[in-house]
Amino acid sequence: MRHPDAPAAGELLGAHYGQCFGCGGEQAHGLHLAARAGDDVSITAEFTVKPAHQGAPGLAHGGVLASALDETLGSLNWLLRTIAVTGRLETDFVRPVPVGTTLYLQARVTAVAGRKIYSSATGRIGGPDGPVAVRADALFIQVEVNHFIDNGRPEEIRAAMEDPDSVRRARAFEVNP
Repeated sequence: MRHPDAPAAGELLGAHYGQCFGCGGEQAHGLHLAARAGDDVSITAEFTVKPAHQGAPGLAHGGVLASALDETLGSLNWLLRTIAVTGRLETDFVRPVPVGTTLYLQARVTAVAGRKIYSSATGRIGGPDGPVAVRADALFIQVEVNHFIDNGRPEEIRAAMEDPDSVRRARAFEVNP
């Protein structure tokens, strides 16, 4: 169920961490994925494939598309108000995504069982109702904040914990896809 303190439907979620490849604005070649809270426990997001994201000439790299799906699926944790990490990501590549294309993503939580969060997502081209280009099913595992503190590179952990902006400091560890 959606947490009572979850962002309202339509609200832009923003980056949880400026250096995040998926949502962070400080990553020159990142996705800069913009996610919005949907109804119930769902998210919509989009990002435009840039030349730095290509694999084959003129086409998005499959790993970048998987990252976009993972970031979108991970954003669902904002609606549950829990800290979780990707345990499994199964991705289907249905059609090529050309450079310059905006990928429209939709994700939803399908089940929660203990610490396990099950979710699915689709990515469409040509608009939110366009043809499916990619889809994924994921399993996220709830973790404690120490998961990041104990395993992250000390310089980044220290910098995030010493950020004078208390909101940015908290968000860096609240949700991490």
